[in-house]
Amino acid sequence: MTTFNDREKSFEKKFEKDQELQFKVNARRNKLLGLWAAGLMGKSGADAEAYAKEVVLADFEKPGDSDVMAKLVKDLAAAGKPTEEHTIRKQAERLIEDAKKQVMTETN
Repeated sequence: MTTFNDREKSFEKKFEKDQELQFKVNARRNKLLGLWAAGLMGKSGADAEAYAKEVVLADFEKPGDSDVMAKLVKDLAAAGKPTEEHTIRKQAERLIEDAKKQVMTETN
């Protein structure tokens, strides 16, 4: 019975680690997406970093990406750079690989 319990605990630990890694990757992707949008809005340096942080925090409003997408669509339109949600989602897809690489480099 101990072997079964050990396997179960091992699977639970792996699941927990995978979930934590996915959370970090999504947060990093949102930061990179925020920096991309900040660049479109003409922000740089500390202003761009602060905006990227706002984008990361926006992800905690609702489950899924809809809160981040809504923020970016709204903010880009307000800055005179209207961008459709599907364009932002495409950029997010491109940035997810960079985010994974960055997080994996940091965790190793």
